Amino acid sequence: MAKLYFRYGAMNSGKSTSMLQAAYNYEERGHQVLLAKPSVDTKGDRGILSRLGVTRGVDFLLTPDTDAYALFQQHRADTLAGTGLDVSALLVDEAQFLTETQVDDLLRIAIIENIPVLAYGIRTDFQTVAFPGSRRLLEVSHSLEELKTICRCGRKAVFNGRKVDGAFVFDGDQVAIDGVEVTYESLCGSCYLEESHGVLNNRRREPAERGRSIDVDPHEANPPIESAPACPPASSPSIP
Repeated sequence: MAKLYFRYGAMNSGKSTSMLQAAYNYEERGHQVLLAKPSVDTKGDRGILSRLGVTRGVDFLLTPDTDAYALFQQHRADTLAGTGLDVSALLVDEAQFLTETQVDDLLRIAIIENIPVLAYGIRTDFQTVAFPGSRRLLEVSHSLEELKTICRCGRKAVFNGRKVDGAFVFDGDQVAIDGVEVTYESLCGSCYLEESHGVLNNRRREPAERGRSIDVDPHEANPPIESAPACPPASSPSIP
C-alpha cells in the first residue's frame, strides 16, 4: 500500500526545492508525476518557486472548494491517455493551505489508488498556531519528516516570524503570502520569544485545564517578559 508523506519545516527549509528534486528523481527514471498546490498561494502564479531559483508549473490548483480526489483522477486519466503511463506519485506544495477534507482526499488517493502522495508545508503560522491543513496532515499521514533550517543564532529554527516593512508583527490574518511588504524569518524558540516579548499564540486559544475551560487573567495566561533568554552566538551553524 502506498503512503501519505508530510514533509514539513520552517520557512526557508528547502521544502519546494526538495519537492522539485523528488519530481525530477521520479521522471529521470521514466515515471509520471502530478504536481499541485492550493490556489491561495499566489506566489509564482501557477508555478512552484524554489528559493534556489528553480521553478516549475503545477498540473492543477486546488481552490478551497475543490474535490481533490476527483480532480486528481481527472488529471491522472489525462496523463494515462497522453503518455500511456499511469501516475506514479502526487506531489503537493504549500500543503498547509489545504482544507481538512482535501487532506483526507490525499489519504484516500494513497490508500485506495495505491499512489504515493508527498505533501510539503509548514506546521504553524506566525503566531505558532497550526494551519488546518497541517494539523490534519500531522493526524493522518503515514510518515512525518522534518526538513531543517537554522535560526539567525545558529540553532534549529522551528517557528516563523512575520515582518511587515522589516518589523516583526504578531497580529493579523493567518494567511499573508510573503512578498514585498510581508516577509518571514525562521526563528528558534528563544529568538521567537525574544521578539514576541514572551507571547505565544497571541491568546487565540482559551486556556484550559483537564479538558475544561477556566477563567484566567489574559495577562497571567501570557505574561509579558522583559527579555527572553538570549541565544548564545554559534561558532558555526549546526542543526542537532
